[in-house]
Amino acid sequence: MTKYVYSMFHPNACLKKVRNVQCGLKARTKLLTLLDKQYCSASELVNKTGLTYNVVLYHLRLLCREGIVEHRGHRRYIWLPADVGQTRLA
Repeated sequence: MTKYVYSMFHPNACLKKVRNVQCGLKARTKLLTLLDKQYCSASELVNKTGLTYNVVLYHLRLLCREGIVEHRGHRRYIWLPADVGQTRLA
């Protein structure tokens, strides 16, 4: 993809260990944009983004493996951005 296309997505949506297809980048951008504003559980992210539960969990796990997000709690995780990586400029 060109630099222009990547500029439409969240800076941390592009992953190093997986193939970055446009629908995945869009889903991760939605998730990361919400997590930048407030910490959420997976079910809250489903309600706010309109993505399915499986898609939300899949992308959260990918982002967690890359060290972009982390989770807190037990069994009902609260997802939040990790301190590492690029931060979005206002």
